[in-house]
Amino acid sequence: MTALSLVVAAEEHGESSANPLIPAPYDILWSLIIFTIIVVVFMKVLLPKMQAILDERAEKIEGGLKKAEEAQSEAAAALEEYTAQLTEARAEAARIREDARSEATAIVSDSRTTASDDAQRIVETAHKQIEAERQQAIVSLRAEVGTLATELASRIVGESLADDARQQRIIDSFLDDLEASVNDKQKAEG
Repeated sequence: MTALSLVVAAEEHGESSANPLIPAPYDILWSLIIFTIIVVVFMKVLLPKMQAILDERAEKIEGGLKKAEEAQSEAAAALEEYTAQLTEARAEAARIREDARSEATAIVSDSRTTASDDAQRIVETAHKQIEAERQQAIVSLRAEVGTLATELASRIVGESLADDARQQRIIDSFLDDLEASVNDKQKAEG
């Protein structure tokens, strides 16, 4: 059945032609009274509790925001301090490196000077030792040459040159002549 046939059937049974969508006036009155009671209860009891809860949440959110701002400002201050310390540490490291370089240069210079002085001292000592050995060799050679020359002269001359004073004079004269000839040769070559 369709909706029209239902309306027609209801009219035939004697029902009034009132609109079924509009409630009766007594229903509206009682609904309005109950609605007013509910609104009053809501306004007096539930709304203040909800308002208190919302205020509490707002305070917590504001407190959280303030704490976040404080934490952010502390973090920014800590970052600035860290940056300053890092800059200071880098400057200190650069200064230490520069000091180490200059110290290393000074140590190398001192070591070179010390090594040069030691080498010079060793060379001087070697020269002195060579000169001492040369003098010793000259003295030894003179004595040996003198003895050989005396022996040779004794054999050539056929007489004994046993007299020490005479022997020494002959040897010295011979060696002086020999040195003079060597010096003349060196001058002529030089």
